[in-house]
Amino acid sequence: MSLSRARAARYGVDSVIGDTKGDGMADGPVLAQLHFGREDAERDVTDGLLLRGGFLPNAAYRGALSGRKMLIIGRKGSGKSAVCMQLMADGGRTHHGGKVLVTPDEAAGEEIRRFELQGLPGDSAKALIWRYVFAVHAARHLVTHAKDAHAKRPDSVKSLGRFLKQNGEAPGSGSRLVERLAQGARALQTSLSLEAFGVKASMDLAQSPSEGARAARQLEVVEQGVARAFTDLGCDGAVHPPLLLMVDQLEQVWSAEPDSNAMVIGLLLAAKHAASLYGRSVRFLLFLRADIYDSLSFGEGDKFHGDELRIAWTEQALRDLALTRARASVGEELTEEQLWKELFPQTVAGEETASYLFRRCLPRPRDAIQFLNACQEKAWLEHERDRITEADVEQAGRQFSEWKLKDLTSEYLVAHPFLRNLFPLFQNSGYVVTRAALTRRFEAAAETLHHDFPAYADTLTLSGVIDVLYGVGFLGVRRGNDVVFAGDDALPVQPHETEFHVHPCFRAALGAGSAFDLRRFEPQLVDPRVSSGNYSPGAAGSSSLNRDDRLLMQLTRSCHSILSQVERAVALTRDVRDEITLQFNRVLDDVSRIPPGAAASAGVDVDDYLLTTAHYFTGLSTQLLAGGLDETSGVGPVAHRIEEEARRLRRQAGGSYGSSGDSAGA
Repeated sequence: MSLSRARAARYGVDSVIGDTKGDGMADGPVLAQLHFGREDAERDVTDGLLLRGGFLPNAAYRGALSGRKMLIIGRKGSGKSAVCMQLMADGGRTHHGGKVLVTPDEAAGEEIRRFELQGLPGDSAKALIWRYVFAVHAARHLVTHAKDAHAKRPDSVKSLGRFLKQNGEAPGSGSRLVERLAQGARALQTSLSLEAFGVKASMDLAQSPSEGARAARQLEVVEQGVARAFTDLGCDGAVHPPLLLMVDQLEQVWSAEPDSNAMVIGLLLAAKHAASLYGRSVRFLLFLRADIYDSLSFGEGDKFHGDELRIAWTEQALRDLALTRARASVGEELTEEQLWKELFPQTVAGEETASYLFRRCLPRPRDAIQFLNACQEKAWLEHERDRITEADVEQAGRQFSEWKLKDLTSEYLVAHPFLRNLFPLFQNSGYVVTRAALTRRFEAAAETLHHDFPAYADTLTLSGVIDVLYGVGFLGVRRGNDVVFAGDDALPVQPHETEFHVHPCFRAALGAGSAFDLRRFEPQLVDPRVSSGNYSPGAAGSSSLNRDDRLLMQLTRSCHSILSQVERAVALTRDVRDEITLQFNRVLDDVSRIPPGAAASAGVDVDDYLLTTAHYFTGLSTQLLAGGLDETSGVGPVAHRIEEEARRLRRQAGGSYGSSGDSAGA
């Protein structure tokens, strides 16, 4: 049943949404209601679809619930915060224990970055302040939880209550995270009030050899008090799920500076320590952006691999997400076929629509949501259509590509501030670029890049630029018959790899619509007699016509000979093969328009036509050889065959009548 008929059957109105307002009135066409949600999880919770059936559980969500993974790692827009928001807002449906979310703002981040302790390296000092944050949040939870869930307050919980009150951390105090951090930092650098645990700092901790050692000893007292309270209440994950303590949005306070890296390393060390100390009573989840996590280098980094879960999205997963969110907006009865064949066109540029869309997105929900919403807005808001057309998708695609090129610059502005200045190397050229071609382009721009970004001179080398562009997802590398992008393969670009592809997401914005920067064949037949059919077959005499026909047949054979060579070049990138094939098919189409036996009367000088086409062939051959494609790709034989056929055509056009030209090689 079509979507329109399904709507009519359900609501009695053709192609409308039902009574969503409860007033018995239909709201309008299905496309008007179609929406794929907000692109950021924070707004999607309050003003979108995330909590209205628009969340698609994935491996990251299942890993977070299982307790087996502590680090949820993904690129910007990959859905880290969506998982976090879903866990916080699920009302206890999936996690029945307590939940705490820590999202430091710039002020809080500055407090952590500036925190130092004499006698400790930066990351160890920052681990202490994070451990303090975790201990305080756990203590606040326990004081409230003991009353609400256990109806008892053991002495250990009472001690925590007194500690929180004495240090200005009591539940309901209303202080912001930055204020608590500032207070905790001062206390760790001087002395915490530990009388609640029977410790007088001035006496019992006076023998600590350094500021760092004293702070660590104070913190151990607090942590032991928290652990004791968990034990006394029996909160070990058996009676009820553990406290879920999450940290998100760390990228808001991170910069590519040593103290920022130390802040993140300190967080990792603190979470690892606290998870071991509190056991099954507390579960930690840290949501980290991949570029931040991957930039860290510290001695204990290898101990975290088992805790990592990297978010990865396949095309099928994005399709599932699109359908889930479409149903959340227009109704559960929407089928996949209705979405992709009625609301969207079945194909775009000859490609199945969903594949067309998701191949042009970086593999993450935010991009997919933006592209899908842009298509809907083009059709409904701008053109008032009740279904999306192929033209709507293509127009939205150009706008989306421009957004993504700008967004890529913003995403990596801290780590790679020069990124925007590299894009001109790829503008208005083919999206397949070889190492040789990129070498020439980079050498022309290197002096300016080094002048504008002197601090990044070590990175701004050819190999450094390739590594950066591959790492951010802008370039893919050809491996065998596949083109691999970062995230598909952990292997970095290798020195012997020579062929790179601009990601489809960015091609429209760069004007890189074709695979290779080949000169386009322009049809030569502009004489109005050809297009109108106003010619006389016998006007030029049979002898001339016979020769013209032979020459045109030779041109046709030359094109087919070249196309056969292209087909045999199986190692040549498919996109490049398709681009070469396209140009020679354009030649064949142009030749087919010349009427048999009437070229002269149609105004076609066949000799000149062949010489012009041969000149085009020679230029194409030169472009292919100069493009830097690896010889193992088979481009050499293709280019040589094109040049051979160009010479053959020139000989034929300059020869006397009767030259057969039948010696064309296959």
